Amino acid sequence: MRDAKKYRDRKDLIAFAYGNMPPWTQDDPAVFWKASDKYERANGAAYREHEIALPSELTREQQIELAGQLTYELVGSKPFQYAVHGPHASLGDGENTHLHLMYSDRMDDSIDRSPEQTFRRYNPQHPERGGRRKDSGGKNSMQMRDELIATRKKCADLQNAALAKYGHTARVDHRTLKDQGIDREPERHLGQARVRSMSADDRKQYSAQRQQQA
Repeated sequence: MRDAKKYRDRKDLIAFAYGNMPPWTQDDPAVFWKASDKYERANGAAYREHEIALPSELTREQQIELAGQLTYELVGSKPFQYAVHGPHASLGDGENTHLHLMYSDRMDDSIDRSPEQTFRRYNPQHPERGGRRKDSGGKNSMQMRDELIATRKKCADLQNAALAKYGHTARVDHRTLKDQGIDREPERHLGQARVRSMSADDRKQYSAQRQQQA
């Protein structure tokens, strides 16, 4: 899969790992993602992904440790691949270290399947005849929304546990500004292209405004 290679080959790569791959991949995650692209149903997601900030207060080793904990808690036994990147922040505020996690929704049930069968529709009456069951299968939009909120809370809990473990008072809050009782508009993500087009003075002014709102 092109996305997996892109994140793995970036110059700001800090750490890279994968796991829970079926035997037919022969421990090569690229084989799994290519098969997912090829055999996953047309209206099905070939993979899911999360991009999660790793607190700048932590050391590099502590950030990598946290990345592993986040992956374990969010993915469980499902096939995954992740990369930790530390690009320089576009607005000059140090590094923007984050975890980029991608994983399959197909859960392992210890049944030996071919690549093609792995991604077929799940057969609840005869699991050995169908594909792996998808963790998101049968969930409606409200359930998916609640699951997303729970995932964000889990990430914040793990981030805060790491901060507390290593003696930092800073904390992460997964809630919206409104739920936190903060009366201001959410910060709009500018994107690298927009930031590159800004003058040095514009960047300084924008950074100052962000600090005032923090």
